[in-house]
Amino acid sequence: MAKKGPVRFHLVASGKYHDINFARVELLKLLAEDERYLATVSVDYADTASIAACDVLITYTCDVQPTEDQTEALHQFLQRGGKWFALHGTNSVLRFVEGGVATPREAPRFMEMIGSQFIAHPALQDFQVTVTPGEENHPLVKGIDAFTVNDEIYCAEYYGDNRVLLETHWHGTCDGFIEGDWTGGTGRHYMLYTKQQGAGEVVYCALGHCRGKYDMIPIMDEWPTVDRCAWDQPVFYEILRRGIAYCAGDLA
Repeated sequence: MAKKGPVRFHLVASGKYHDINFARVELLKLLAEDERYLATVSVDYADTASIAACDVLITYTCDVQPTEDQTEALHQFLQRGGKWFALHGTNSVLRFVEGGVATPREAPRFMEMIGSQFIAHPALQDFQVTVTPGEENHPLVKGIDAFTVNDEIYCAEYYGDNRVLLETHWHGTCDGFIEGDWTGGTGRHYMLYTKQQGAGEVVYCALGHCRGKYDMIPIMDEWPTVDRCAWDQPVFYEILRRGIAYCAGDLA
């Protein structure tokens, strides 16, 4: 059977406190594995024409929010059937204030489309990620065993009807964040989920922190380590490949 025609991707990769160059290159390398996957790239949501023209939007950002007009373009993209693979800090708003880092609800419509907003995270640490019970046969996670990863545990607010596929459980405090007390509640944190939006769909993965030596400027001149976190593990690349193929309609 002949392969179907090209699938058009638009990648938005930019933001603070992360090695965006590394993430951008790694994602483009994954797209280059299939000759049908054609990609355009930008650093924000201003290129609404490319968003409207693509089949799949991929975002790896930190503290990058769209304007009202750009938010409407994202809404229209999803309503007409577009797929959005949102990664890591896509759902973040960060403000340094007296007492720590605040995560204000400044982009509610944007976050509601994604299905969550990042609120805080503890220091990098090892934690176990498991497939959500009952979702073992979903194509994004089928055959993936529980795994341990060193990464940021994203503590978030969740919006709407998210279908959770990967999760972790953790209670504790997130030093440096205004809303840093996560000692109560269920301790359940979503690592991968899907969310239907109109005729389209969002796939969100919280894993994938990365940071290089100079990515904390101007807060500090040099970061003491190079952090690759989940990017160091083959299972994360398997999740990324599946997310790309799923959004392209190549994984069912």
